[in-house]
Amino acid sequence: MADIIVDDDVRQMILDAKQDYRVCTACRGPALVPITVKPAKPSDIIIPIGDYKLYISIVQSEYVSRVSMDMLYSENDIYSCPALSTLRSMGWIDKK
Repeated sequence: MADIIVDDDVRQMILDAKQDYRVCTACRGPALVPITVKPAKPSDIIIPIGDYKLYISIVQSEYVSRVSMDMLYSENDIYSCPALSTLRSMGWIDKK
């Protein structure tokens, strides 16, 4: 498996958000979401970002060579994607 490059603006976004993120599989392909939306799994690849972590799904690690801001899912994307919307009913996401 090749090294996965994380763009500087993604690194800064994680640091500014002060929380861990994960690249997982969603409706548009790889999705960059907080782990409160899609929790990390033991099989994930972990990339340290300051005091935080970027988890990469083992499935996505086969296809992703770079993590960029175009992978970031907005709140609307999260709520409209069936792969992520089940989390809403479980109370893992608080809609603002």
